[in-house]
Amino acid sequence: MTIQRRNKWRTIAIWASMFIVMMVAGLLVYLNFVTYSPSERAEAALQSDDQIKVTKIKHGYRFEPEHTEPVEPNVIFYPGGLVEPESYSTMARTMAEQGHRVYIAEMPLNLAVFGQNRADLFIEEHPNEKHVIGGHSLGGVMASRYAAQHSEKLAGVFFLASYADGDGSLKDADLSVLQITGTDDGVLNGEKWENARSNLPENTTYVSIEGGNHGQFGSYGMQKGDHKPTITEEKQLEKVVMALETWMDGLSR
Repeated sequence: MTIQRRNKWRTIAIWASMFIVMMVAGLLVYLNFVTYSPSERAEAALQSDDQIKVTKIKHGYRFEPEHTEPVEPNVIFYPGGLVEPESYSTMARTMAEQGHRVYIAEMPLNLAVFGQNRADLFIEEHPNEKHVIGGHSLGGVMASRYAAQHSEKLAGVFFLASYADGDGSLKDADLSVLQITGTDDGVLNGEKWENARSNLPENTTYVSIEGGNHGQFGSYGMQKGDHKPTITEEKQLEKVVMALETWMDGLSR
């Protein structure tokens, strides 16, 4: 190969590398622009106090009671797509106030599709204790896929405005399942959700929150395409936690 030809290919390689770098940088900027950040209320819920200890751990956060032994099951939560994990700290904190140890997973690019097995890290902390896993929107889909492959590690699965797709079918799994939706949800695909019911056990518990929307399953403001809720974020959280507590109480019987 002549020197001229080598130089030509070197130039092409340099320009190709620059193009790839620019594309990746552009993608990261775009994802950052469209990702939802936690509200001030959610940011405040991340702070430890004399009741709840909040710890930043590898690939997530741990919330747990400060002065009492946690009540089983431990709760593992996968965030919705393009929603920062801190946006669910109000729910995690409230569950910790009920006595549970709660983990919120931190996903690559804030997309649970790239971190399906994050739960392994949290379960390894207390492998002999009971765990449930769940998530919001895309997070719920990926949580169900994890559960379908690791049912022996879990006691149950919960969905917030989400569903189990074919790869996360729990129909034949020996797991308790809870489905929570909001009547004013403008983001959840109703047809897909309805069709996906066939991927869940017949004894799945369904809870519908009157006036609740998609974004208020977290605390990050109004989501694009969502409907305006007719209840407050605080009231929706209260109803979500109540449904989760009632469901988890049944797991211990």
